[in-house]
Amino acid sequence: FEGAALLRRMSRYGLLADDELDLDAILQLTTQKLLERRLQTKVYKQGLAKSIHHARVLIRQRHIRVGNQLVNVPSFNVRTSSEKHIDFAVNSPYGQGPPGRVARKRAASRAAAGDDEE
Repeated sequence: FEGAALLRRMSRYGLLADDELDLDAILQLTTQKLLERRLQTKVYKQGLAKSIHHARVLIRQRHIRVGNQLVNVPSFNVRTSSEKHIDFAVNSPYGQGPPGRVARKRAASRAAAGDDEE
């Protein structure tokens, strides 16, 4: 990478603020800053998951999308521009999708119990 391209990429991923765009600031990056940009952390911080572990499970089970892209990699680095587009997938039971396997089974058993009472 050239210096300007590296700085632009670091800024795009939110690793460097606009006021610290110099090559010396790249050497000051911490592991904590990198971990804060992961999709797993972002899902938890936005309140879509109850814990950081729950966030990882939701991502691996394909319940999370970034924009229109379904992402199932917890270590996905989220850009600052796509940070506000993290949401549940369209076909996820947590989003607007159809109910999951357990919800369908419970609904069927309730319907069967309701038919027996009549």
